[in-house]
Amino acid sequence: MWQTSAMNLSFKYKIIFSLEIATWAALGFQNAASPLIEQLIFFHDHAITILILIVTIVAYNLFSTCFNTNIDQHILESQGLELFWTIVPRFILLFIGLPSIRLLYLLDEVYSPSITLKTIGHQWYWSYEYSDFINVEFDAYIIPTNELNNNIFRLLDVDNRTVVPINAQVRTLITAADVLHSWTVPSLGVKADAVPGRLNQINFYSNRPGLFFGQCSEICGANHRFIPIVIESVPAKTFISWVKK
Repeated sequence: MWQTSAMNLSFKYKIIFSLEIATWAALGFQNAASPLIEQLIFFHDHAITILILIVTIVAYNLFSTCFNTNIDQHILESQGLELFWTIVPRFILLFIGLPSIRLLYLLDEVYSPSITLKTIGHQWYWSYEYSDFINVEFDAYIIPTNELNNNIFRLLDVDNRTVVPINAQVRTLITAADVLHSWTVPSLGVKADAVPGRLNQINFYSNRPGLFFGQCSEICGANHRFIPIVIESVPAKTFISWVKK
């Protein structure tokens, strides 16, 4: 199988793999494996910091108003205060909006891809085609529970993993053959809908070797939970050997 060939080559070249997978009670992001998700995490932390500051100030003023008895109840207006709470939120929105717009443009930027991967969603499996190579295409089905062993994750692993080279720009063309799907890999920061009759494009850049797990993020039928995604990121030498075999 494609999976076996890639894994054997990985062990042959003594590659140290990282594993990025969703776990129980995980409240944060998975470890970043691409520059895109790094930027998304930075923006998340930036926005959360501003929100915490706002909530802290509002809560302090609320409690001080409720429990402070030295308040003049005859004050009806304050021009300075009204000017303050009108102007300051505008600057806060700028501090959030400008990095957000920059990030949106980065996510949609089309770079010169090293390889092109065509992804087709089905009920309930994914098909992959490497457009730059001849006859390199396969289907990726979930591994049934009765075929699991100690090295396979239940409901997350597939029989044929999608192998991509590290430090290379990968263009992914996504569509569907039947209903709506969504190709999502959190640790790479990519998520795009697979729409029948429409071709969506995303780009990602893996900066370290590893196994990156994802799942369909669009309810696509009764077996929606049985359509996982596994990206195996390997060095270019290993990727070329995998393609040749």
